[in-house]
Amino acid sequence: MDDEDLTEEQRMLHQATTEFIEAQLPVSATRALHDDPAGYTAKWLTGTAELGWYSMLITEEHGGGSVTGNGLLDLTAIADSVGRYVQPGPFLTMNVVGAAISEFGTDAQRAALLPRIVAGELVATWAPFDSAGSWDAGAGLRATRDGADIVLSGSRGFVTDAASSESMLVVCHLDGTPAQVLVDTNTAGVGVEPLTCFDLSRRIGEVTFNDVRLPVDAVLGDSSAGTSEQLERQLQIAVVLACAETVGALDAMFAMTVEYSKNRIAFGRPIGSFQALKHTMADQLLQLESCKAATAEAAKAVAERSAEAAEIVSMAAAYVDEYASEIAQKCLQVHGGIGFTWEHDLHLFMRRVRVNTSMWCEKAWHYERLCEVCAP
Repeated sequence: MDDEDLTEEQRMLHQATTEFIEAQLPVSATRALHDDPAGYTAKWLTGTAELGWYSMLITEEHGGGSVTGNGLLDLTAIADSVGRYVQPGPFLTMNVVGAAISEFGTDAQRAALLPRIVAGELVATWAPFDSAGSWDAGAGLRATRDGADIVLSGSRGFVTDAASSESMLVVCHLDGTPAQVLVDTNTAGVGVEPLTCFDLSRRIGEVTFNDVRLPVDAVLGDSSAGTSEQLERQLQIAVVLACAETVGALDAMFAMTVEYSKNRIAFGRPIGSFQALKHTMADQLLQLESCKAATAEAAKAVAERSAEAAEIVSMAAAYVDEYASEIAQKCLQVHGGIGFTWEHDLHLFMRRVRVNTSMWCEKAWHYERLCEVCAP
């Protein structure tokens, strides 16, 4: 995100976020947490909460609020820094869950969970995928009624920060239709198997539910309401934040590449002065700026609840996926051999970009979704 696109308040937020990250968890520190089970520290989580990372899609009544009053647009500024510094942790999923409970939850659910999410005292994650990482609207997890309880059987896959979360908002099938259920991860029958993530700064896991018994009031909000509309709203928020984070990572990679091209000398000249590399980087810049514009338009559409938001979000996601890998690969090529080494930070950004686009922006899935959304 370019500084000129921000309001004065968002500029201050972006600066405060950058200063905090550089002081608490720069890329070098994130790399050092490679083998840590959580991937982040309690101090980092508390600090990010104090900056408002998890409050902007939550009503003021429950401790939320944003800098400009437009929480999603403010969050995209933070997401840019999250990607730019390959930050670990539950930024995206905490905001999706917070927004879902704030908008769709019951009064009891809001009172019990939202103040703790805002304060960073409760780590919450969203589990919308099947065991293969595909969006299945809850088909892989069955919920049945048993008196005053519901019983969950099945699994959810590729759950971000599953091992460090205390609460999960899981997508399941109840009474033959999609539903969302809030699950305490310490509930009997819940099993979390950590998985190795391609993104070294991320933690994911597969969660199994072996006849997990919960009170019926664990269902998010009114189960008779349209869960499909809930899921659509949450998906749009998740995709916008993933796009903003990806663009931040790409922007950092490109800046790194331009700087390297100025300093790397070959045949007595900086390699950036060679025409072939100039053309390559000019193409990258055009693609990167287009990704920024598409993401900004998607964020605006979702923030305004535009009737065309679903279409715009999928178009933006598909575009970002189309060019993200190409931009990243060209950055690697300009770096040459040094870019392939473990010691260089380039691969950390490439991993973040690939995981983000695979989970939330996969173009084939969004192209199919566009066909459904735009069908007469």
